[in-house]
Amino acid sequence: MTAIKKIKQLGAQWETQDPFLFCAYHLDNYPRGNKDLGPDASLAGRNLGMDFQGKDGWNMYHGQTVPGFPAHPHRGFETITVVEKGLADHSDSLGAAGRFGNGDVQWMTAGKGVQHSEMFPLLNKKEANPLLLFQLWLNLPKVSKMVEPHYKMLWHEDIPIVQHTDDDGNTITIKVIAGNYRETHALSPAPDSWAAIPDNGVEIWLIKLAPHANWVLPTADKALNRTLYFYEGNEIQTEGYQIPKEHGIDLYPDKEISIKNGDTESAFLFIQGKPIGEPVAQQGPFVMNSRQEINDAIMEYQRTEFGGWPWPKHDHTHDQNRGRFAIHADGTEEIK
Repeated sequence: MTAIKKIKQLGAQWETQDPFLFCAYHLDNYPRGNKDLGPDASLAGRNLGMDFQGKDGWNMYHGQTVPGFPAHPHRGFETITVVEKGLADHSDSLGAAGRFGNGDVQWMTAGKGVQHSEMFPLLNKKEANPLLLFQLWLNLPKVSKMVEPHYKMLWHEDIPIVQHTDDDGNTITIKVIAGNYRETHALSPAPDSWAAIPDNGVEIWLIKLAPHANWVLPTADKALNRTLYFYEGNEIQTEGYQIPKEHGIDLYPDKEISIKNGDTESAFLFIQGKPIGEPVAQQGPFVMNSRQEINDAIMEYQRTEFGGWPWPKHDHTHDQNRGRFAIHADGTEEIK
């Protein structure tokens, strides 16, 4: 029996399976930066505030000066932001802040409600500022939807990376963001996450295959949902299919599958987890279990703004001379 449930073409937002809600994929070849940390290039012809057209190979998104996503609310789920290239500036309604990227991961539990901004400062004024970012939305079960907001950093120096070779000596590299790979365990996720319960089998890996490498994905419990996203490379072969890049493969977890890479290095995102199996009601940045809970979230946000916005601008960025750091709501500071 085949291990493949479904093959699907990928766009900017990748379809996921329960317990995930979706994955946003950002690949922007930003030019050198200007004094305001925005692009040193004309913004003419862009729909500023809603720029998703990929003009010249990059987007401003909802940013007007600096690309990114100015202050916006979340409730009822988690964001896992993986910044493989480039930087992100985080600010939120709890007074927490941070700058992370170039391999770092931010794991944020929105819980009962938080506002945050995610801006992409272009610090390099002499050369290009490429950005490669994935943001996974991981649902929370009903029992955890109103927990206190929280975020933690998984710094790239601390994230385990496993490297091994196939029978022909070709290199396979696995970055273990969540879960386990072979005998290697990821760092702990946010404490109230669905991923914090080992039996839920949540895995998030970034995988790179050298040219012509052959990799066998380990099997798992049949109750889990799993998807492999092929986002960079040329072509892979599996189960009699030749699959070009920018395709996702939903898999049966209890069936072994072998991936044979083509003649260039390939890169993949792999996610897996036990489905939560509860009703999902979503409106924009709110994910609850019923329409009434969505209405309640909207009304509460209109009334409280989830604590308001303590920063001078909704598209707040940090000092251009700061390196990577995190300041948490309790005042704890991490500097990298």
